[in-house]
Amino acid sequence: MYREYGDRARFLTIYIKEAHPLDEWQMESNEKESVCYPQPRTLSQRVAIANDFAKRFHYDVPLAVDRMDNRANQLYAGWPERFYIVDEKGTIVFKGKPGPFGYHPEEVEAWLAKRFPPKG
Repeated sequence: MYREYGDRARFLTIYIKEAHPLDEWQMESNEKESVCYPQPRTLSQRVAIANDFAKRFHYDVPLAVDRMDNRANQLYAGWPERFYIVDEKGTIVFKGKPGPFGYHPEEVEAWLAKRFPPKG
């Protein structure tokens, strides 16, 4: 989506608290991917994990990091993952359901396709 619509829409991912930390609820898939981290206790630890993710997975979408008081997560109920679309006026125009079961990128892509018809 970012590659298709990034020249017409601004994208931002906010890394919030670790969903499956070593010291809480580790997932087998994390072990297979070697992405096992304890829950960060400091902002610098959280930033380091977000940077590792971006580098490891060649993630080119702009990435921000939630503060340690988890303010963005509290405001947007983003845990463990969720999509929002905010228009030019700052109004939430799309609020996806929380993941993993309500996480449907195709809904966001359909909204973007309607708002930003194909080039050409």
